[in-house]
Amino acid sequence: MKAAARRPPAAAQALAAPSGADAQRAPCLTRRGEGLLLDVIVSPSARRTRTDGLHDGALRVRLVAPPVDGKANALLLDWLATELGLPRRCLRLVRGETTRRKQIALGPADEEEVARWLETMQACG
Repeated sequence: MKAAARRPPAAAQALAAPSGADAQRAPCLTRRGEGLLLDVIVSPSARRTRTDGLHDGALRVRLVAPPVDGKANALLLDWLATELGLPRRCLRLVRGETTRRKQIALGPADEEEVARWLETMQACG
C-alpha cells in the first residue's frame, strides 16, 4: 500500500514561486519573511558593471571584477547596495558563491522600491 504524498504547507508553496502581479512584474524577486530574495546571473570580467536585462528568470549583471578570490561576489553585493540605496549589511549571498547563478537576500527592503528599480534596470538592459 502506498503512503499518501505529503504536500508542503501553503506558506512554503507561496515562497516557491511568485504569483499574480509579482510574477509578471519581477520574476527574479521573491518575498522571504521580512526580506526579499533576488536571483542574479553574473558575467564577470566585463568592461563595465551594468545590468543586461532579465535572462532565464534572473537579473543578468555584468561585473568588471574577475571571478577570483570572491572579488566578483564582493563587487556584486557592493554594487547592489549602492544601486538600491541599502546599507551593505542588508545584503547577503545566500546561494552561488562559486557559480554564475546567485541568490541574494535583501532585507529588510521595500518590495515596491526594489521592483521599481528592477523595472528601470530591465528597460536599460
